[in-house]
Amino acid sequence: MKPSPLARVGQELQAYLNEADFGWQLLVVAACLLLAVLGARLLRAGTPAEGRAWELGHGGLQRIAFPLLALLLVLLARVVAETWISVGLFAVVIPLLASLAVIRAVFYVLRVSLVGAAWLASFERVFALLVWAIVALHIIGLLPDLIAVIDSLGFNVGKHRLSLWDLLQGVVAVLVTVLAALWLSSAIEARLDRAAGLDDNLRQVFARLSKSLLIVLAVLIVLPMVGIDLTMLSVFGGALGVGLGLGLQKIASNYVSGFIILLDHSIRIGNTIAVGNDRGVVTSITTRYTVLKNGTGLESLVPNELLVGAVVQNESYSDSLMRVALPVQVAYDSDLERAMAILVAAAQAQPRVLADPAPAVLVKDFAESGINLELGIWIADSGNGTGPLRSDINLAIWRGFKQAGISIPFPQREIRIINEAAHE
Repeated sequence: MKPSPLARVGQELQAYLNEADFGWQLLVVAACLLLAVLGARLLRAGTPAEGRAWELGHGGLQRIAFPLLALLLVLLARVVAETWISVGLFAVVIPLLASLAVIRAVFYVLRVSLVGAAWLASFERVFALLVWAIVALHIIGLLPDLIAVIDSLGFNVGKHRLSLWDLLQGVVAVLVTVLAALWLSSAIEARLDRAAGLDDNLRQVFARLSKSLLIVLAVLIVLPMVGIDLTMLSVFGGALGVGLGLGLQKIASNYVSGFIILLDHSIRIGNTIAVGNDRGVVTSITTRYTVLKNGTGLESLVPNELLVGAVVQNESYSDSLMRVALPVQVAYDSDLERAMAILVAAAQAQPRVLADPAPAVLVKDFAESGINLELGIWIADSGNGTGPLRSDINLAIWRGFKQAGISIPFPQREIRIINEAAHE
């Protein structure tokens, strides 16, 4: 009776364990791996030199330090040990360590090349380990039997049988093509970043369009490769259309609004805008929302649909100039011309206040408690906020008023009691 694939896998593993001097070989290999671990830790503790190239080189060396050191130690140990013991295990360990070094280096280069792919940085070691496990099984000759075991597990979908191996092949094919599309889109984005004279908004539009189109193209290429008929996508497209009409219209609207904002140049990164109760500097425009960062460091995520359909106050749409009004009230018996001169001098002492247009003081109205004045100043860096500037000018005004003897009135009420004797 022919043994099953799983039984053959067990027989081959048993053959490795029964090899002559297996224990001594395993001990020598374990010692080499331990020394490689210690050497990799010493290398990881070192501080890399400054500069992007040095940082990337140091990071790549950290990825392959352990397999490279282990490979060198195992090669040296093999030369020394082959005169006393058999070295069959070394013949397996050497290609395993070499393939581990190559796979780790490839995944590190791939992660660095994919701009903004934070998810790949998180799963880099997992992906590298999975690929190395497959290569290791191929090296020791167990991969064909393991594939046969996986292929024997499956289920029927209509008239067709779908095995676990078919599913794994499809997942791997999709991942490889999508990663290739992401790498190509990152290369295009890097090229766009180096393009001189290209508008920032157009740069983001081209980068996002290229990424979306490349991912769609990759999926369309890989689906026939895994046996999925593209005509089945018509059903999925109809379901997607119904979903957009019912529950995904907000997402679609925000997505389209994001491209509209980028294309019509109404809002740019670095603009200071206010929408509703949110005000801040635009730090990022994503597919779904726009990030506003105010002076306190708080970031607000404003949906793109709101920026297209609502009134947006853009303080730097056509230019960066902004007028700031500071109201001040003085008593009726004050020297009005002297008070107005103090206001202008307090504004001119601030480096952020522009000399043209020059600071000016308006007599607004004659209020109940005093005369209302308004100091108007112009600044060119509204993105830095106006709170500290207002505070500095108000403090200078307060000091100037104290020196000049000008008082700032406050509400006073006089209470008179009628027929005071009758209440006693």
